[in-house]
Amino acid sequence: MTFEELNGDYSIERMDSVIKALEEVLRSALPQGCVTVGVYEAAKSLNVDPDNVVLCILATDDDDVKDVALQIHFTLIQAFCCENDINILRVNNTRRLAHILGGAGVHGSEQMDLHCILVTVPHASTWKNPALGKVNRFCRESRCMDQWVPIINLPER
Repeated sequence: MTFEELNGDYSIERMDSVIKALEEVLRSALPQGCVTVGVYEAAKSLNVDPDNVVLCILATDDDDVKDVALQIHFTLIQAFCCENDINILRVNNTRRLAHILGGAGVHGSEQMDLHCILVTVPHASTWKNPALGKVNRFCRESRCMDQWVPIINLPER
């Protein structure tokens, strides 16, 4: 096996590990009320209390790439997160995110806006989550390789 093949296998394993960590972060933060869903709701939360935001997830599907208004929102949210040292991930599968959040993508009969998800930590919390540490490390390492907003391809399950 060549170095490139070994490196490719490592990258796939590493990405799988980050995907599992992201799922764990969302599943553990949700019951604690530490997840904010929606572009508008996220912007309000960032404005009120950016110090407690530990992760920003920007999610799109193939159709969203052409949505100029959404891309403008993403640019503004990314700039704010960078200014406030908040880790950012791009994710390409809102249906999978809805599944991870336990069907949180549907509220009554209408579809919720899963394009932006914030994970927060309450002021008095000492929430230490190894999965969050893994996701944050992935974001840091990506920035070191000049990938300021890493992209994760969430597979269907």
